[in-house]
Amino acid sequence: MRMFRYFFVGGSAAFVDIGLFFIFAKVLDYNYLLVAFFTFILATFVNYYLSIKFVFQSGKKFNKKQEIILVYLVSASSLALNLLLLYLFHERLFVDVFYSKIIVTGLLFFYNYSIRRFFIFQR
Repeated sequence: MRMFRYFFVGGSAAFVDIGLFFIFAKVLDYNYLLVAFFTFILATFVNYYLSIKFVFQSGKKFNKKQEIILVYLVSASSLALNLLLLYLFHERLFVDVFYSKIIVTGLLFFYNYSIRRFFIFQR
């Protein structure tokens, strides 16, 4: 049931991430890697907020300050993977930048869920 709820939370964060990415990288033609960095940071906050509201019990394993720091520290690895995969899909495999973003977001969904569930929040 938790995975099902996280699917909607992750989907909401992905909507923010991909929606803003589309606007700034595809429509306004800003550098896609720079845009991906900033939209990912914002989406991480959305994900954290919705996760503690609907999926995970906050403050059980770590206090709030530690928890949010851990979320962003762990998300740094996800961000690195996000940018690397986005670059590889777009620059090396020649997949459209918007479709690359969608693929990469989908690939990282389970990685992000697992990290949060097993390392940050109480099971």
